[in-house]
Amino acid sequence: MKKLISWNVNGLRACLGKNFMEFFDYVDADIFCLQETKIQEGQVDWNKEGYYAYWNYAEKKGYSGTAIFSKEKPLNVTYGIGIEEHDKEGRVITLEFDNYYMVTVYTPNSQNGLARLEYRMKWEDDFRNYLLNLKKNKPVIVTGDMNVAHKEIDLKNPKTNRKNAGFTDEERQKMTELLEVGFIDTFRYFYPDTEGIYSWWSYRFKAREKNAGWRIDYFLVSDDLKDKIIDAHIHTEIMGSDHCPVELTVEL
Repeated sequence: MKKLISWNVNGLRACLGKNFMEFFDYVDADIFCLQETKIQEGQVDWNKEGYYAYWNYAEKKGYSGTAIFSKEKPLNVTYGIGIEEHDKEGRVITLEFDNYYMVTVYTPNSQNGLARLEYRMKWEDDFRNYLLNLKKNKPVIVTGDMNVAHKEIDLKNPKTNRKNAGFTDEERQKMTELLEVGFIDTFRYFYPDTEGIYSWWSYRFKAREKNAGWRIDYFLVSDDLKDKIIDAHIHTEIMGSDHCPVELTVEL
């Protein structure tokens, strides 16, 4: 049985100063994925015994970036999805193990005024194809900040956010398409009707205090792992970022 954790830390250096290591040690994950590390190589002195560490940095300083820490050494590690246009921002790391792939992703935000929505649509299609190509070889687990609340149940104020980044019809449709080609949203698989559980809250308007949040951090698994997933959990109690960690327990 494996415990997998994913957390958008919104700046690893800042998060390290807010009890990150306490949670890391306490949760004792087999694989721990990070998004939005916002660092370059050498900016964090990371030396965690018992884990192999893999980092993907954005070319732009203080922006994006992902990491994966794994107790088991993978057979192979890939950075990005093999498309230059997408691979400058450090958004994807894939670890290949004997019987599955582990992918962490930090999906591009469509931004204010949906300035990047067109780019986001291209990203979505290319990333989905990337996952489908992996899926041909072995089962896939993909986790991270996917920057979309899929259904109205996944955010506090769906009506007023309909045209905002993260809840546009276009972004939600791309998540639907990904699920339709053979992926499962593990949290909704176990808790289809659970309301008021979110993974991100704006720093403005005391949103976290009021639980005016969005569920935009996911663990998806390819449908061939359906019988292997044991539970999914969202650690809403953990502070340190505007996101909280999400968890999947799976038999691998």
